[in-house]
Amino acid sequence: MVMINSAQEFPGFPTPLQPMNQSSKSDIETIMRELGKKARAASTSLAVASSDQKRTAIISAATAIDENAKHITEQNDLDVAAAHERKLSSAMIDRLKLDEARVAGIANALREIAKLDDPVGSIIAQWERPNGLDIQRVRTPLGVIGVIYESRPNVTADAGALCLMAGNAVILRGGSDSIHSSTAILQCLKQGLEAANLPEDSIQLVPVTDRAAVGEMLRGLDGNVDVIVPRGGKSLVARVQSDCRVPVFAHLEGICHVFVDASADVSMAVEVVHNAKMRRTGICGAAETLLIHQDIVDSHLKPILDRLSEAGCTIHGDESICKAWPAAEPASQEDWSTEYLDAILSVKVVADIDEAVAHVQQYSSGHTEAIISEDAESVAAFFNRIDSAILLHNASTQFADGGEFGMGAEIGIATGKMHARGPVGVEQLTSFNYRVRGAGQVRP
Repeated sequence: MVMINSAQEFPGFPTPLQPMNQSSKSDIETIMRELGKKARAASTSLAVASSDQKRTAIISAATAIDENAKHITEQNDLDVAAAHERKLSSAMIDRLKLDEARVAGIANALREIAKLDDPVGSIIAQWERPNGLDIQRVRTPLGVIGVIYESRPNVTADAGALCLMAGNAVILRGGSDSIHSSTAILQCLKQGLEAANLPEDSIQLVPVTDRAAVGEMLRGLDGNVDVIVPRGGKSLVARVQSDCRVPVFAHLEGICHVFVDASADVSMAVEVVHNAKMRRTGICGAAETLLIHQDIVDSHLKPILDRLSEAGCTIHGDESICKAWPAAEPASQEDWSTEYLDAILSVKVVADIDEAVAHVQQYSSGHTEAIISEDAESVAAFFNRIDSAILLHNASTQFADGGEFGMGAEIGIATGKMHARGPVGVEQLTSFNYRVRGAGQVRP
């Protein structure tokens, strides 16, 4: 067992616990470029690392987290105390807080990642041409991934392990709110790399909290960053998508819809809508708008909204909703394009599947939509005409999660249409190349 302490630092870098002072900001570019170079060098070794090596590194890191749980929680106490001093919201502090159970959960999540199939080297497709050429499409690592996130220290472990399992080096830039916690977790990840004889620079944490470091990452660190993954609030993701000079896997907002069709079972609709909104209101897969077919307003609306209201949800409804359920507050135009991340739901009556689809097409952020219906034609229309990353039938939008898809942990949800889309797991953290084998063929 190797115990860690707060005196350990990263050789050659400032202590990763305080922002650089104004006079030393000119050094940030140099520090970040050095991180990029080291990550690129490490990525060449990781690309050919065996599955056993990567699993050994991740499992050993999980063991180190268990063995150093007290140190991790003590470092987290420093972050939480600072968060209270800065008067962060209770929700932000809850995301930041690590207790013994949450640390154990981080370790267990790593063990689950270690059980995943190694995607590197797997054959996606294979065929033979009439001229005898044998062609394979084979998964390969992306290279170096930059992950920019905010207050959740568990992302340090999840992102580090997912990138490693996919054969990528990773540069982690956590928020200043969680710097002590993330540093303690990183030291455990380093122990895992050492146990597996993999490069220490395979997983690096930006050792300064100055926001200028983010700008350097977005510029690509001299071509040494291949992909950026932001995990955080709207302002962070918007900045990354606006300023980044390398590809981005991200979603800006989770404006998720549930459409209750005319054929929906009322009991199912009550349970699914309640779960989609209220299971966890602050996640990106939480429903923000409910659309209900006009033919079932009399039978379905009251039990659905009563259940939500009993759970503490505020309803913002259109004119028809306010008339049918007087406790609703009138919805504004802004409501239809708002990600509340709170116990608030906008509700609208629609004439048919066409109007429901049109509303989703106009206001959706492309994240997740659900239809509750027993009519196959309505479901087909919903699935074929809406182009969000995740579509569900008779199931809660809160299943929009890599773990629930059987993909293990995820590094985020992507709503773009190129490469990764939906939950970004180990397979989505790979690319591919073509491997062509011949017997002396030449092209005429």
